[in-house]
Amino acid sequence: MTLRPAGYRTRLIDREMEVMLRSFGAVSVEGLKWCGKTWTSRNHANTEFSLADPSNGYNNRRIAKIDTEYVLSGDSPHLIDEWQEVPQIWDAVRFETDKSGEKGRFILCGSSAPNRDGIMHSGAGRIGTLRMRTMSLFESGDSEGKVSLRSMFAGGFKNTAVTPRKLRHLIDLTVRGGWPGSLNLSTEEAGRVNKDYIRRLSEEDIARTDGIRRDPGKVARVMRSLARNESTTVSNSRIKSDIKEFEDDTIDAETVAEYRRLLERLFVTEDQPAFSPNVRSSVRVGKSPKRHFTDPSLATAALDLTSDMLINDLNTYGFMFEAMCERDLQIYAQANGGKLYHYRDSGGREIDAVVEMPGGLWGAFEIKLGTDSTDKAAENLIRIKDVFENGYGTKPPGVLCVVSGLETHAYKREDGVYVVPLCALKD
Repeated sequence: MTLRPAGYRTRLIDREMEVMLRSFGAVSVEGLKWCGKTWTSRNHANTEFSLADPSNGYNNRRIAKIDTEYVLSGDSPHLIDEWQEVPQIWDAVRFETDKSGEKGRFILCGSSAPNRDGIMHSGAGRIGTLRMRTMSLFESGDSEGKVSLRSMFAGGFKNTAVTPRKLRHLIDLTVRGGWPGSLNLSTEEAGRVNKDYIRRLSEEDIARTDGIRRDPGKVARVMRSLARNESTTVSNSRIKSDIKEFEDDTIDAETVAEYRRLLERLFVTEDQPAFSPNVRSSVRVGKSPKRHFTDPSLATAALDLTSDMLINDLNTYGFMFEAMCERDLQIYAQANGGKLYHYRDSGGREIDAVVEMPGGLWGAFEIKLGTDSTDKAAENLIRIKDVFENGYGTKPPGVLCVVSGLETHAYKREDGVYVVPLCALKD
């Protein structure tokens, strides 16, 4: 028996959790607040000690500071929720797993990276780390899942018709986001929740990460700038200039860097790193990561954008749609042991998303909202494959795919390029 919550919706990360519990003495589940970490952890736990429990003035936190042995007592797997509130728990868990040698003893759940000053040991080999995000469209039930990412790499792809999607529906999915608690809300209601999430980040959560009070207005302006530059390789100096241009405010680059670091600690923002193939040529490969909010709904909320506003500003929505696609590709890649990157070189060649699978096989993905850009995107992918194969003399992508918003079929073109609607994709 586990603490599986009533109404729990299975997540792709559940499979990873099972493997991790068989492999490590403890598993640390990390991710932004409200993405479903606690429910998923309970789905695998038999007992729980929560430092988020407000009972008796957060009495559990006081107990944890003076009696870690009590915190660790319980049937395996034993969940310790929001453990980072008392960082010493990490070392206590590491020591206990070392002493017993048992696998799957503990699940540690946290919505911010802890201050490492309170931790003596990394936990390498004893505590495995599992990154959790909001729901992909397949997990939320908004993708039919007729095409798996795995099938494209394994050669099991089959052409198939899919349910047509309207532009407004895609926009509503982006504004709503992948939050488990918002699946039954209207788009307007979900948008209000997301805007409150952004407000609380600015006014409360940032300060709680290290106890230092920041200017909520400046935090909000940094987040709005990041949202204006969603799915780009924007630098801290560019954010500084952007705030001056759009917000008529001055903020130094060091402050921008500090606020961004805190947002990363809260798992609110996430970098999509640059792909670095083994290229023996004079072409310089870009190393700047692509910037994202972990869920695109936070970007729309930071800019106070509604579905009505976005349907009349498709240039802005194009970046938000790209972010939603890359969120899902990240989740599907991770479920298969893969990783997500992007690519840009000094010759102007770009790949929106690169999925690297275990063993080094990789795929190039172009993201296009409409159907009118499919041919051009496919041609770009073929050119890039030729450059890698014949120009760079290195391993070319094994998969070429255009991820589309509005296509009505998932199919493989005569030139070998897959075309897959986002709402047909799964892991």
